[in-house]
Amino acid sequence: MADVAMHSRIEEHPDIQAMRLRAAEISAQPSAQATEGLTLLTGLYLAISPWVIGFNGNPLAVSNLVTGIALAVLALGFGSVFERTFGMGWAAAAIGAWAIIAPWVIQHATTTTGTIASNTATGAVAVVLGLMTTAMAMARGRS
Repeated sequence: MADVAMHSRIEEHPDIQAMRLRAAEISAQPSAQATEGLTLLTGLYLAISPWVIGFNGNPLAVSNLVTGIALAVLALGFGSVFERTFGMGWAAAAIGAWAIIAPWVIQHATTTTGTIASNTATGAVAVVLGLMTTAMAMARGRS
């Protein structure tokens, strides 16, 4: 069996400070900060899009509101505690994928071309930003 040191608490792990320092370095980079900010704005737009596009009052509006708030809260986590949330980039990508397919999954008579275009564009941006966050986390693990 491999020679593995056992620690009773994570704070006692010898590399914990190095891991936290690396996470702080990544979150201080302009690209990471831009990704966090754009993810926050994407989530806020997704949440208010039913009122901007004019499809409030149907199930898709509720879905956009809930997933938009979730994406914005996730982005706040990226910005404030990156060392604990960097692995959640996949969740932002999943929210974006849901935003893309939601107009067809939540079939409603008031789904319009504008609704579909708004959700598709916003979802695509969320997917790209989520994948960027995941890539930063993977780069963090490699160094």
